[in-house]
Amino acid sequence: MTSEKPTSGSGHSRDRRQQLLVDTIFAKGSASILELVELSGVSHMTVHRDVDELVRRGLVRKYRGGVSAMPSTVFESNAEYRMNAHAEAKASIARRALEEVEPGMSVLLDDSTSALALAKRLGEVTPLTVATNYLGAIDLLKQLEEVRLICIGGDYSNTHDSFLGMQSLEAIERLSVDVAFVSTSAMNTEQTFHQEPEIVMIKRAMLASARQKVLLMDASKMSRAALHRLAPLSDFDLLIVDAGTDRHVLDELRNRVKVAVAD
Repeated sequence: MTSEKPTSGSGHSRDRRQQLLVDTIFAKGSASILELVELSGVSHMTVHRDVDELVRRGLVRKYRGGVSAMPSTVFESNAEYRMNAHAEAKASIARRALEEVEPGMSVLLDDSTSALALAKRLGEVTPLTVATNYLGAIDLLKQLEEVRLICIGGDYSNTHDSFLGMQSLEAIERLSVDVAFVSTSAMNTEQTFHQEPEIVMIKRAMLASARQKVLLMDASKMSRAALHRLAPLSDFDLLIVDAGTDRHVLDELRNRVKVAVAD
């Protein structure tokens, strides 16, 4: 029987170790099994088991001797991956975003994990009316007595853990809210982007339904592009970024939109 290597990496919990593998594969595009063994400090057998689990969850693809990231349209939209990626930055952005919410407001949240981080804090400023198509946010908010929760239904997407499609679109178009908090997969200093047209349509409808439009973006999404344009930065009333955002990028962003940097 192969035993775990007695290295510092073997102290990682299984979940943390698998997240480390996912982050590495995503950053590099691919990695050999040997590289992942050296990175994690566990045995070949354990790495193979971890990789098989990540394949089953739709996060990576396995080939002879190595592992590659799924295409961006699958990988970057996967709710499980997004839940764990850049969690500290999203938490700091959520703390700053909470300052834009006052008791009595109506709030619209998209199906981003940045908005989910904000949903976790909304109990601090109740009463509120909150509408969302994100099942993760619904599960959180349904427990708050002073939140009137509007669940935006439609076709359930397991990949996004949210409701999409024509029913969702029509439900959002019937709303008129004080503020919408949205995020997306990529942006540059002029434009926001997303790799899936169906998600673009939902987010555009949310922006059109809100009097104040707030964009939540961690530094990992900066200076990137995806297939479809979502909205120019000038369409947003406020952009909230984390402290890891490059200073030169911040200077350019401030020429387009009001920017708040979360501590």
